[in-house]
Amino acid sequence: MYRIKKKIWHIVFGIVALLVVGGVVQKPTEGDASLSQGIQRFMAWGKSNSAQSGHYGHQQQEPPTEQQASVVLTPAVRQQLGKSIVWNGHGAYIINHNQADLNTNISSAPYAVNQLDNQGRAWRGDAWLNKTTRQYRNRAATGNGATDWKPAGFLQAHNLTGGYNHAYDRGHLLGYALVGGIRGFDASESNPKNIATQTAWANEARSSTSTGQNYYEGIVRKALDQGKQVRYRVTDIYSGNSVVPAGAHIQAQSKDGSVNFNVFVPNVQKNIEINYANGAVKQR
Repeated sequence: MYRIKKKIWHIVFGIVALLVVGGVVQKPTEGDASLSQGIQRFMAWGKSNSAQSGHYGHQQQEPPTEQQASVVLTPAVRQQLGKSIVWNGHGAYIINHNQADLNTNISSAPYAVNQLDNQGRAWRGDAWLNKTTRQYRNRAATGNGATDWKPAGFLQAHNLTGGYNHAYDRGHLLGYALVGGIRGFDASESNPKNIATQTAWANEARSSTSTGQNYYEGIVRKALDQGKQVRYRVTDIYSGNSVVPAGAHIQAQSKDGSVNFNVFVPNVQKNIEINYANGAVKQR
Protein backbone atom coordinates (compact mmCIF):
# COMPACT_ATOMS: atom_id res chain seq x y z
CA MET A 1 0.00 0.00 0.00
CA TYR A 2 2.82 2.40 0.87
CA ARG A 3 4.50 1.79 -2.50
CA ILE A 4 1.22 2.50 -4.33
CA LYS A 5 0.67 5.74 -2.39
CA LYS A 6 4.26 6.78 -3.01
CA LYS A 7 3.94 6.13 -6.77
CA ILE A 8 0.64 8.08 -6.97
CA TRP A 9 2.22 10.95 -5.05
CA HIS A 10 5.21 11.10 -7.38
CA ILE A 11 3.00 11.01 -10.49
CA VAL A 12 0.72 13.80 -9.27
CA PHE A 13 3.67 15.88 -8.07
CA GLY A 14 5.21 15.58 -11.54
CA ILE A 15 1.98 16.65 -13.24
CA VAL A 16 1.63 19.66 -10.96
CA ALA A 17 5.26 20.62 -11.57
CA LEU A 18 4.73 20.51 -15.34
CA LEU A 19 1.62 22.64 -15.03
CA VAL A 20 3.47 25.22 -12.97
CA VAL A 21 6.45 25.31 -15.35
CA GLY A 22 4.12 25.56 -18.33
CA GLY A 23 2.31 28.45 -16.80
CA VAL A 24 -1.00 26.63 -16.50
CA VAL A 25 -1.17 27.08 -12.74
CA GLN A 26 -0.74 30.79 -12.06
CA LYS A 27 -1.84 33.10 -9.30
CA PRO A 28 -5.51 32.12 -8.89
CA THR A 29 -8.30 34.41 -9.85
CA GLU A 30 -11.64 34.30 -8.06
CA GLY A 31 -12.85 31.68 -10.55
CA ASP A 32 -9.95 29.24 -10.35
CA ALA A 33 -8.91 29.66 -6.71
CA SER A 34 -10.59 26.38 -5.78
CA LEU A 35 -8.39 24.48 -8.26
CA SER A 36 -5.19 25.93 -6.79
CA GLN A 37 -6.38 25.32 -3.24
CA GLY A 38 -7.29 21.75 -4.13
CA ILE A 39 -3.82 21.13 -5.54
CA GLN A 40 -2.23 22.61 -2.43
CA ARG A 41 -4.39 20.44 -0.18
CA PHE A 42 -3.49 17.34 -2.17
CA MET A 43 0.22 18.17 -1.99
CA ALA A 44 -0.07 18.67 1.78
CA TRP A 45 -1.93 15.37 2.06
CA GLY A 46 0.75 13.61 0.07
CA LYS A 47 3.54 14.91 2.27
CA SER A 48 1.63 14.06 5.43
CA ASN A 49 0.85 10.52 4.31
CA SER A 50 4.40 10.01 3.08
CA ALA A 51 5.69 11.03 6.50
CA GLN A 52 3.34 8.61 8.23
CA SER A 53 4.09 5.82 5.77
CA GLY A 54 7.85 6.19 5.97
CA HIS A 55 8.98 8.43 3.10
CA TYR A 56 9.85 11.25 5.51
CA GLY A 57 11.21 9.44 8.55
CA HIS A 58 9.71 5.99 9.06
CA GLN A 59 13.09 4.72 10.26
CA GLN A 60 13.23 7.50 12.83
CA GLN A 61 9.88 6.44 14.27
CA GLU A 62 10.81 2.79 14.64
CA PRO A 63 11.31 1.66 18.25
CA PRO A 64 14.23 -0.48 19.34
CA THR A 65 13.76 -4.22 19.26
CA GLU A 66 13.45 -6.16 22.48
CA GLN A 67 16.99 -7.42 21.98
CA GLN A 68 18.32 -3.88 21.56
CA ALA A 69 16.37 -2.62 24.59
CA SER A 70 17.37 -5.48 26.86
CA VAL A 71 21.04 -4.44 26.95
CA VAL A 72 20.20 -2.01 29.77
CA LEU A 73 18.51 -4.63 31.95
CA THR A 74 21.56 -5.47 34.02
CA PRO A 75 21.05 -7.21 37.37
CA ALA A 76 21.44 -3.83 39.10
CA VAL A 77 18.72 -2.25 36.95
CA ARG A 78 16.36 -5.21 37.36
CA GLN A 79 16.76 -5.01 41.12
CA GLN A 80 15.61 -1.39 41.08
CA LEU A 81 12.61 -2.09 38.83
CA GLY A 82 11.31 -5.15 40.69
CA LYS A 83 10.31 -8.63 39.55
CA SER A 84 7.55 -7.79 37.07
CA ILE A 85 9.25 -6.41 33.93
CA VAL A 86 7.34 -7.19 30.72
CA TRP A 87 8.18 -6.02 27.18
CA ASN A 88 5.30 -4.00 25.66
CA GLY A 89 6.27 -4.73 22.05
CA HIS A 90 6.78 -1.05 21.22
CA GLY A 91 10.07 -0.05 22.84
CA ALA A 92 9.29 0.03 26.56
CA TYR A 93 8.64 -2.28 29.52
CA ILE A 94 5.54 -2.61 31.69
CA ILE A 95 6.40 -2.58 35.40
CA ASN A 96 4.33 -4.11 38.20
CA HIS A 97 1.44 -5.05 35.88
CA ASN A 98 1.19 -1.38 34.83
CA GLN A 99 0.00 -0.30 38.29
CA ALA A 100 1.58 2.83 39.74
CA ASP A 101 2.68 2.89 43.36
CA LEU A 102 1.77 6.49 44.13
CA ASN A 103 -0.31 8.31 46.71
CA THR A 104 -3.00 10.57 45.23
CA ASN A 105 -4.70 11.44 48.52
CA ILE A 106 -3.16 14.90 48.42
CA SER A 107 -4.83 18.15 49.38
CA SER A 108 -1.88 20.49 48.82
CA ALA A 109 -1.34 22.90 45.95
CA PRO A 110 0.44 21.55 42.84
CA TYR A 111 4.18 21.04 43.23
CA ALA A 112 7.25 19.71 41.45
CA VAL A 113 10.50 18.68 43.11
CA ASN A 114 13.76 17.09 41.99
CA GLN A 115 16.30 14.95 43.80
CA LEU A 116 19.88 14.00 43.04
CA ASP A 117 21.12 10.57 44.03
CA ASN A 118 24.06 9.99 46.37
CA GLN A 119 26.47 10.34 43.43
CA GLY A 120 25.09 13.71 42.37
CA ARG A 121 23.25 12.33 39.33
CA ALA A 122 19.79 13.53 38.20
CA TRP A 123 17.63 10.89 39.84
CA ARG A 124 13.99 11.67 40.57
CA GLY A 125 11.28 14.13 39.64
CA ASP A 126 8.09 14.02 41.68
CA ALA A 127 5.02 16.17 40.99
CA TRP A 128 1.37 16.78 41.85
CA LEU A 129 -0.19 18.27 38.75
CA ASN A 130 -3.35 19.91 37.49
CA LYS A 131 -4.29 22.11 34.56
CA THR A 132 -2.62 25.17 36.11
CA THR A 133 0.78 23.47 35.96
CA ARG A 134 0.57 23.03 32.16
CA GLN A 135 2.81 25.21 30.01
CA TYR A 136 1.49 25.95 26.52
CA ARG A 137 4.02 28.60 25.49
CA ASN A 138 7.26 27.56 23.83
CA ARG A 139 10.55 27.66 25.70
CA ALA A 140 11.83 30.82 24.04
CA ALA A 141 8.73 32.72 25.17
CA THR A 142 9.32 31.78 28.82
CA GLY A 143 13.08 32.27 28.96
CA ASN A 144 13.80 28.54 28.92
CA GLY A 145 15.23 28.33 25.41
CA ALA A 146 18.39 26.78 23.99
CA THR A 147 21.40 26.23 26.21
CA ASP A 148 25.03 25.16 25.82
CA TRP A 149 25.02 23.33 29.15
CA LYS A 150 25.53 19.58 28.86
CA PRO A 151 24.68 16.85 31.38
CA ALA A 152 27.23 14.15 32.23
CA GLY A 153 27.94 11.76 29.37
CA PHE A 154 26.56 14.05 26.69
CA LEU A 155 29.05 12.99 24.00
CA GLN A 156 26.87 13.93 21.06
CA ALA A 157 27.06 12.14 17.72
CA HIS A 158 25.61 13.73 14.56
CA ASN A 159 24.93 12.64 10.97
CA LEU A 160 23.77 9.18 12.00
CA THR A 161 21.95 6.95 9.53
CA GLY A 162 19.24 4.34 9.90
CA GLY A 163 17.03 6.36 12.22
CA TYR A 164 17.50 9.55 14.21
CA ASN A 165 20.36 11.64 12.82
CA HIS A 166 21.69 12.45 16.30
CA ALA A 167 22.26 10.39 19.41
CA TYR A 168 21.29 12.50 22.40
CA ASP A 169 18.84 15.05 23.74
CA ARG A 170 18.93 16.88 27.04
CA GLY A 171 16.43 14.52 28.61
CA HIS A 172 14.14 15.85 31.29
CA LEU A 173 12.66 13.98 34.20
CA LEU A 174 9.70 16.34 34.63
CA GLY A 175 8.65 17.62 31.21
CA TYR A 176 8.41 21.32 30.47
CA ALA A 177 4.82 21.09 29.19
CA LEU A 178 3.70 19.39 32.41
CA VAL A 179 5.42 21.51 35.06
CA GLY A 180 6.36 24.74 33.26
CA GLY A 181 3.41 26.52 34.86
CA ILE A 182 4.67 25.96 38.41
CA ARG A 183 6.22 29.12 39.76
CA GLY A 184 9.74 28.67 41.11
CA PHE A 185 10.43 25.38 39.33
CA ASP A 186 13.46 25.42 37.03
CA ALA A 187 12.02 23.98 33.80
CA SER A 188 15.07 24.92 31.72
CA GLU A 189 17.29 22.46 29.88
CA SER A 190 20.20 23.36 32.13
CA ASN A 191 18.76 22.23 35.46
CA PRO A 192 21.22 19.52 36.61
CA LYS A 193 18.58 18.02 38.93
CA ASN A 194 16.05 17.59 36.12
CA ILE A 195 18.17 16.90 33.02
CA ALA A 196 20.21 13.82 32.10
CA THR A 197 21.67 12.44 28.87
CA GLN A 198 18.88 10.68 26.99
CA THR A 199 18.69 9.25 23.48
CA ALA A 200 16.64 11.06 20.88
CA TRP A 201 14.30 8.06 20.57
CA ALA A 202 13.74 7.64 24.32
CA ASN A 203 12.99 11.34 24.67
CA GLU A 204 10.97 12.10 21.53
CA ALA A 205 9.07 8.99 20.42
CA ARG A 206 5.37 9.52 20.99
CA SER A 207 3.21 7.04 19.10
CA SER A 208 1.36 3.99 20.39
CA THR A 209 3.75 1.83 18.34
CA SER A 210 6.90 3.66 19.47
CA THR A 211 6.48 4.41 23.15
CA GLY A 212 9.21 6.78 24.24
CA GLN A 213 8.86 9.14 27.19
CA ASN A 214 6.93 11.70 25.12
CA TYR A 215 4.19 9.13 24.49
CA TYR A 216 3.56 8.66 28.22
CA GLU A 217 3.81 12.38 28.89
CA GLY A 218 1.11 12.82 26.25
CA ILE A 219 -1.27 10.71 28.33
CA VAL A 220 -0.65 12.98 31.30
CA ARG A 221 -0.95 16.17 29.22
CA LYS A 222 -4.35 15.04 27.96
CA ALA A 223 -5.52 14.23 31.49
CA LEU A 224 -4.47 17.65 32.76
CA ASP A 225 -6.21 19.36 29.85
CA GLN A 226 -9.36 17.51 30.91
CA GLY A 227 -9.11 18.99 34.39
CA LYS A 228 -7.78 15.92 36.18
CA GLN A 229 -5.29 15.92 39.07
CA VAL A 230 -2.32 13.65 38.48
CA ARG A 231 0.52 12.37 40.65
CA TYR A 232 3.55 11.91 38.42
CA ARG A 233 7.00 10.50 39.13
CA VAL A 234 10.02 9.88 36.92
CA THR A 235 13.08 8.09 38.27
CA ASP A 236 16.23 7.75 36.21
CA ILE A 237 17.67 4.27 36.74
CA TYR A 238 21.46 3.83 36.61
CA SER A 239 23.53 0.68 36.46
CA GLY A 240 26.35 0.95 38.99
CA ASN A 241 28.49 4.07 38.56
CA SER A 242 27.41 4.84 34.99
CA VAL A 243 26.86 8.51 34.17
CA VAL A 244 24.25 7.84 31.47
CA PRO A 245 20.95 6.42 32.77
CA ALA A 246 19.85 2.96 31.70
CA GLY A 247 16.37 4.38 31.31
CA ALA A 248 13.48 6.27 32.89
CA HIS A 249 11.01 4.63 35.26
CA ILE A 250 7.76 6.56 34.74
CA GLN A 251 4.64 6.33 36.89
CA ALA A 252 1.40 8.32 36.76
CA GLN A 253 -1.87 8.05 38.63
CA SER A 254 -4.82 10.44 38.54
CA LYS A 255 -6.93 11.14 41.58
CA ASP A 256 -10.04 9.77 39.85
CA GLY A 257 -8.21 6.58 38.84
CA SER A 258 -8.73 7.02 35.09
CA VAL A 259 -4.97 7.32 34.50
CA ASN A 260 -2.69 4.68 35.95
CA PHE A 261 0.53 3.41 34.39
CA ASN A 262 3.93 2.17 35.45
CA VAL A 263 6.58 1.77 32.73
CA PHE A 264 10.29 1.78 32.03
CA VAL A 265 11.57 3.53 28.91
CA PRO A 266 15.04 2.14 28.12
CA ASN A 267 17.65 4.72 27.20
CA VAL A 268 18.51 3.10 23.87
CA GLN A 269 18.23 3.84 20.16
CA LYS A 270 18.18 1.30 17.38
CA ASN A 271 20.99 2.85 15.30
CA ILE A 272 23.57 3.38 18.06
CA GLU A 273 25.49 1.56 20.79
CA ILE A 274 26.20 3.44 24.03
CA ASN A 275 28.96 3.16 26.61
CA TYR A 276 26.87 4.06 29.68
CA ALA A 277 29.98 4.53 31.80
CA ASN A 278 31.05 7.64 29.86
CA GLY A 279 28.44 8.34 27.16
CA ALA A 280 30.55 7.42 24.13
CA VAL A 281 28.46 6.52 21.07
CA LYS A 282 29.11 4.08 18.25
CA GLN A 283 27.04 3.95 15.05
CA ARG A 284 25.33 0.57 14.83
